[in-house]
Amino acid sequence: MTQTAQSLSTDASTQIADALNQCVAETAVTTMLAQNFHWNVTGMAFGPLHDLFQKIYEDHFVAQDDLAERIKALDAHAEGTLAGMLKRSKVTETDGAPSAEDMIRLMKEAQETLAETIAGAGELAAKHGDTLTEDLCIARGQTHEKFAWMLRSHLA
Repeated sequence: MTQTAQSLSTDASTQIADALNQCVAETAVTTMLAQNFHWNVTGMAFGPLHDLFQKIYEDHFVAQDDLAERIKALDAHAEGTLAGMLKRSKVTETDGAPSAEDMIRLMKEAQETLAETIAGAGELAAKHGDTLTEDLCIARGQTHEKFAWMLRSHLA
């Protein structure tokens, strides 16, 4: 049975919101990772990579808001601290000045992690009949898989 945010049980809303907070955390860390790479990429592929990293961080900035707003629609708390996001995220920051190839690899791995995390949140939402959250997760997962494919293509 399809459920809206207000018709979900408290337990279902809590579980889904927690999964979405994981998605927000990983999206936020990946946003900053992409912006860092956008600022610092060098080499022969500077132009296309500079543009791709910008496309990623701009997409992810909007996505953070979409995911957080869904959490609020579920009447839950959207984690909004950087410390909390860094602690929760399976995507990690990168120190130093990685090569362009390492930036591509790291961003590809982040996109794959995001796609997996968001797919899991979508499955949880589907289990509880929350098709609106499931739909959001499907769309986000497709975007992350597309970015991962684009990045893999640079490494081929």
